Amino acid sequence: MSELQTVYLVDDDSAVRHALGTFLSGTGYHTLVYGSAEAFLESIDESASGVLVLDQRMSGMTGLELQQVLAERGMVLPIIFITGHGNVPLSVMAMKAGAMDFIEKPFSNEVLLANVQEAFRRLVDEQQKKSRKSAILHRYEMLTPREKEILTFIVEGISNKNLAKRLQISNRTIEVHRSRIMHKMQANSLPDLVRMATLCSIAQ
Repeated sequence: MSELQTVYLVDDDSAVRHALGTFLSGTGYHTLVYGSAEAFLESIDESASGVLVLDQRMSGMTGLELQQVLAERGMVLPIIFITGHGNVPLSVMAMKAGAMDFIEKPFSNEVLLANVQEAFRRLVDEQQKKSRKSAILHRYEMLTPREKEILTFIVEGISNKNLAKRLQISNRTIEVHRSRIMHKMQANSLPDLVRMATLCSIAQ
């Protein structure tokens, strides 16, 4: 597994903590266990990456309170809540706040493992999306002001002919600009270019 695949397990029940920690480690994950939300916060920094398996009701700071603190710090960790006191309101609150899942004790190891695996799939997808977005924005900044202007109109679906008329330049000039934009943005087609602009909320 990659270095990103760290599971942070926070539960104040030592028996549960030991059992789940042993199981997750046995499946190949780098598993770090904590007996409280406070202990978890003291040991991590904003660069932490991985999946958080979090007990909801603990002595001291609760799981929902820890989720809020992480959000305030700008830390994005997929969270899987586990609890023996689960109910619909808590589930709704956790999910609205960004939790990936909410499962009640007792649950099988297979259920937990499936949720952890799905959380990592989403994490990888999000990181790839972020990397792609960064690359697209970098290419966008390489466009000239005129090219950015024309890109805006292209994304709006304005034809070369109408665009040439609006900007009072020749159709051939529009075609040249369009070709340069496609090349600089590394777009394989017009739909590809539009997808890039939409992903990065540019030229809208």
